[in-house]
Amino acid sequence: MIIQKSILLLVGVLALSSCSNNDNDDNTNTGPTGPPVETGTANTTYQPAFSGQTRAGSIQTTTEIESKVITSGLSAPWGVAYLPDGRLLVTEKAGNIKIVTQAGVIGNALTGVPAVNPADQGGLLGICLDPAFETNRMIYWAFSEAVAGGNITAVAKARISNNETALENVTVIYRSNTPNASTLHYGGRVLFDKTGNLFVSIGERSVLETRPLAQAVNSSLGKVVRITTNGQAATGNPTFTGTGALSELYSIGHRNPQGLALHPTSGELWQSEHGPRGGDEINRIKAGANYGWPTITYGIEYGGAKIGDGITQKEGMEQPVYYWDPVVSPSGMTFYTGKRVPEWENNLFIGALSGMHIVRLAFKDNKVAGEERLLAGEGQRFRDITQGKDEALYAVTDQGRLYKIDKK
Repeated sequence: MIIQKSILLLVGVLALSSCSNNDNDDNTNTGPTGPPVETGTANTTYQPAFSGQTRAGSIQTTTEIESKVITSGLSAPWGVAYLPDGRLLVTEKAGNIKIVTQAGVIGNALTGVPAVNPADQGGLLGICLDPAFETNRMIYWAFSEAVAGGNITAVAKARISNNETALENVTVIYRSNTPNASTLHYGGRVLFDKTGNLFVSIGERSVLETRPLAQAVNSSLGKVVRITTNGQAATGNPTFTGTGALSELYSIGHRNPQGLALHPTSGELWQSEHGPRGGDEINRIKAGANYGWPTITYGIEYGGAKIGDGITQKEGMEQPVYYWDPVVSPSGMTFYTGKRVPEWENNLFIGALSGMHIVRLAFKDNKVAGEERLLAGEGQRFRDITQGKDEALYAVTDQGRLYKIDKK
């Protein structure tokens, strides 16, 4: 049964005029229009590196929006992809891939999925369609896998059978190279770039033993890697210096990156990353760059101690475009490229777990010009969000819901 909930997200008394993050739009009025949406006490006294790096001014959607729960019958969904015919392909943490109709009918799990380790933060994770899906029916997904020596982040591919009951020619194309017993911080998003190669985000596995490996170029932990559809290092990857540097590395120094999205005009890769106690980040990923973890961070240990030297900046390490303290736990994300909600064009939408809302960020010259929190009254941990060809947004939550968010 479809549960409909019509919501007027926000009314246009504080409109952000034509807010866009088109890098070439220097005349767009993207100044903050209200006080920051974050009013909680920060965990640290760290100061941002530049104005607007945290607690940006509030913005409000002026178009009347409808939010609809397509289904609440999923089991811990983690990733969602929009199929060409309007149905949704959803991963469930326990190891299922299912197709869901717009009417909320959940299909049987596709057979043939490799075994996952669903303990704690593991399981079946992010998913994406091959750019040529309409002809080859290929899909790609990340998952946590138990191997000799511990657990890893792995990537697999397969063809959905014509009768949509099974996965065919299932192949694990990539495995992170540093197993550990930890069941945390797998990362786990997969995304095609504009050249037909895959970006994969991999966490540093959380424990103190593996944390420094985010800076080690001979380990895939704490990295974004770029690989071919056969799992090899993609042509044109940056070259990292150091003994045993992996050729698939694209960027280093990440903690637990759970969101990847391509900017609709520049084609650049953007990423969301879980910080510790404070210090969740949005990063603009540059090939070959170092994003600092655990050397620099805007967060502290969960127990309150500083991390490392307690510094937030260091030469040779990139600053986040934006960070949160206290955290919102940013997960899957997408840029809005539709026209149905004009003020959303080129804005970034991010599922927030502990924040229990959907973040909307508007940009000006690659800096955050305003922040909005959507569906904050739903009490849901938003795990992933994508845009359909119908220009609606679709989001899944840890509690099992699939939302459609569109112009009313």
